[in-house]
Amino acid sequence: MLPQMEGDVIVASKNPVKIGATKDGFTRMFPDGNFAFKGCSVGSGVSDQPLTDQETLQGALNRARNAQELEPAATYWIGLEGGVQTVDNEVQAFAWIVVLGRDNKIGRARTSTFFLPQETTKLLRSGLELGDADNLLYSKTNSKHQTGTVGILTGDLITRQSYYTEAVILALIPFKNTQLTFRPDSSEEGAGQSADIKG
Repeated sequence: MLPQMEGDVIVASKNPVKIGATKDGFTRMFPDGNFAFKGCSVGSGVSDQPLTDQETLQGALNRARNAQELEPAATYWIGLEGGVQTVDNEVQAFAWIVVLGRDNKIGRARTSTFFLPQETTKLLRSGLELGDADNLLYSKTNSKHQTGTVGILTGDLITRQSYYTEAVILALIPFKNTQLTFRPDSSEEGAGQSADIKG
């Protein structure tokens, strides 16, 4: 029997794509739940364009914790952070999702990963964020609030919202499987470290 899930969910962003992915993930994982969703603007505490896996995870965690500090009466707080990382001189794109609950419960998940074209990589190495690189390369406006890089490259077979939704569902595994033991949240985790994307 699934636990009864309800309460206020604070999304650590006002980006409609991130809010939509959070709503989709929660309602799909807990179809009988009763949730209210609200976005808020908080800092990530990392680079505007995270350049490593660890920095991206830390950004998601920081966003969730900052949202918790801003809205302490809520029940769940979620941070969603997109990032890139250089592997064998190629750049991967992905995102981390962190869900915090009461009693130090935490869920984490990473999206699937894909490699970026060299045209995008060149713009990232010049100092642009991924969304800005997409806007320039594909003549888009505010693409990260729409289908995102993954939507552009797949022809919207996978949009940024659907891409994030799957990871939100995965991050909710500890909240669905309350009979199992998962590591609790700890404030001892160190800050993510930025790395040079030049390769």
